Amino acid sequence: MGHIDFEKYARVIVRIGANVQKWQDVRVTAELDQAELVRAVVEECYKAGAKYVDVTWNYGPVNRLHYQYADAQTLGTVREWEEARAKEMAETLPVRIMIASADPDELRGISADVLSEVRRMRAKVLKPYRDRIDGRHQWLIVAAASPAWARKVFPQLPEDEAVRRLWDAILHCVYLDREEDPVEIWQAHSAACEARARWLNAQNFTHLTYESSNGTHFRVGLIPGAKWCGAGDVNHENGAYYVPNMPTEEVFTSPMRGDCEGTLVATKPLSWAGQLIEDFTVRFENGRVVSCSAKKGGEILEKMFHMDEGASMLGEVALVPKESPINQTDLLFLNTLFDENACCHMAVGQGFGEVLDGYLELSQDELLKRGVNDSLIHVDFMVGSDDLHIIGHRADGTTADVFTNGSWAESAGQ
Repeated sequence: MGHIDFEKYARVIVRIGANVQKWQDVRVTAELDQAELVRAVVEECYKAGAKYVDVTWNYGPVNRLHYQYADAQTLGTVREWEEARAKEMAETLPVRIMIASADPDELRGISADVLSEVRRMRAKVLKPYRDRIDGRHQWLIVAAASPAWARKVFPQLPEDEAVRRLWDAILHCVYLDREEDPVEIWQAHSAACEARARWLNAQNFTHLTYESSNGTHFRVGLIPGAKWCGAGDVNHENGAYYVPNMPTEEVFTSPMRGDCEGTLVATKPLSWAGQLIEDFTVRFENGRVVSCSAKKGGEILEKMFHMDEGASMLGEVALVPKESPINQTDLLFLNTLFDENACCHMAVGQGFGEVLDGYLELSQDELLKRGVNDSLIHVDFMVGSDDLHIIGHRADGTTADVFTNGSWAESAGQ
């Protein structure tokens, strides 16, 4: 592990991703095996002027023991102190930095009924607090290599070598294996993503159609006036620009709630609720999932789509070219943060109010009426392929290629 420059990574996390400002509180969440990186992140936060940095530790094996020995009602109950902490977050608006390194198959074998019920119960209590901070704080999800995760990505390698290889891949995907200044690299990358978003916004597409030889045949409607976004976001409380996902290669929007038809074939596995779902297909009618099948994890996939009223409808459409550095590693990371940035993807569940101008003044009911889906979950799954063709359709009947052969069409200029 000595070859990892944790201080350099921490600077990118704190200064570019989270963009911590003076006198802000910061909450860091990480697994126990990331102590060295967390130390570097905490120090960098204080150097950036943070008032206080709070760290919450997770440990996968103990999490699994909870599910093995406690019942769903107990695990799904949000304790008073947990809700008080969520309420404090909504009031103080801390910067949140989440470092992901958990085993993607951590809860393999645990009942799908238990997993979905626990998530549903907890989200029902905690979601209102998360809704209150939307657009009003900085947040960031990044990743760190762990033995458990590395063994899944590189099962043929000894553990130490697997961890080294995974770290190399992570740092490559966040542009930290180059000699250039990472700040300049990320500024240029963000600008490129935002240029794609501006082109899409200028097209006034009413809907997109997707075609691929793997069986994807899909139509999705778009919300009138909704923006496409890319790379970074702005904290409307203080104007700070931040990059909530590192890596990020997507240009995205929230589609019209309940307006999609057809079949989507997943092109990468999905890790959800600590279990892997592989080789799956999802069919939509009248804007909702009506059937799904999977070679592995089908039961948990079915439960996911029935979490609540909005879990069977789309909340996000995201465009990612196959030239993405994540895709070019030719690895299955088995981690949504990376795999969603390898190719085009969709998400069922919660949509993004930020795609609408003035969204902070709109209630959840008003956002729903405008077409932004609402749900306890937001789950991305990958649909990009080497021959994916996406066409944008306008109200006057004209069309434009958006993606051809899995990449941005020439007409989708930067």
